[in-house]
Amino acid sequence: MAKAVGLLSGGLDSMLAVRLVQDQGVEVHAIHFVSVFNCGARAGKRLAARLAAEALECPLKIVDFTGEQLEIIRNPSHGYGHAANPCIDCHMAMIRRAADYVREIGADFIVTGEVVGQRPMSQRNFVLKMIDNESGLEGLVLRPLSARQLPETRAEKEGLVDRDKLEGIMGRTRSRQMELAGRFGLSGYPTPAGGCLLTDRGFGVRVIDLVRHGQLTVNDAHLTKVGRHYRFDDTTKVIVGRNQRENGVIETFAREGDVLLVPADIPGPTALLRGDTSAANTERAASLCARSSKEKDSARARVLVRLARTLDKGRIIEVAPSDDDNAASLAVADRKEAT
Repeated sequence: MAKAVGLLSGGLDSMLAVRLVQDQGVEVHAIHFVSVFNCGARAGKRLAARLAAEALECPLKIVDFTGEQLEIIRNPSHGYGHAANPCIDCHMAMIRRAADYVREIGADFIVTGEVVGQRPMSQRNFVLKMIDNESGLEGLVLRPLSARQLPETRAEKEGLVDRDKLEGIMGRTRSRQMELAGRFGLSGYPTPAGGCLLTDRGFGVRVIDLVRHGQLTVNDAHLTKVGRHYRFDDTTKVIVGRNQRENGVIETFAREGDVLLVPADIPGPTALLRGDTSAANTERAASLCARSSKEKDSARARVLVRLARTLDKGRIIEVAPSDDDNAASLAVADRKEAT
């Protein structure tokens, strides 16, 4: 029996790609990549992939891709898309990791759910060919949903799969995929949507800001997903939470040396000061914190300041809430809450 490694996101296209080759008697082992930049909580992404693997009755390997992806973002060989998304380089890296798994389990080829013309940067015909060539995997990657629009792969030439039973889908329409889902009895799959936060322009501004200042770490990447971001200088940032959930994330990812600030007298945002935590910068951060509280229109506001990751009980300082013009001049970018 032929054996394949299938890249499984948990979405419909990847499920259909796996199911199309399973329908020809191929044994598929799924591999799923998770990253801090996945849309949705990582636990939620893992659950979607697990549910998809259960529905397809195939084993699943989950790979944390965050560290490798950060290196790619810092220096993408093929550049970024319209935001901070190095899609081509990420696809190459994932396919190489899948090829490692092919060798590990003695599989014959790789299956992906890519559709020609569906994504503007990474799923154009010539780009798919370039990805395979530069990855050193030409002919090894089968894309069942668009196979008849692409050159024959080894699996097709060697008779492991019948090319005539594969699809020739192109573009962003989903009608044929929906027909196939009905045929295979697949349901409960996620609604089609962008799977990577790096494609969000506002989010991308924050990521590029970190890259330019040499501050893109796993910890910083988590914090890009929450709050309002302000930059004082090359080393100093402030992040102000917009709701209770974001306040919790800021507290969780605060590290030793950071300063945490909260309104002293009323519930309000948690702010994090990272970098130069001098008295002057602490006061500026407190002003931004007060601006996002119910005391934003007060002449003076009291803010509790304490060191993160210590038993420090903090001290209270009194500041004038920042005005809108000052906040705007310091803002890195604002965006809708990342889920």
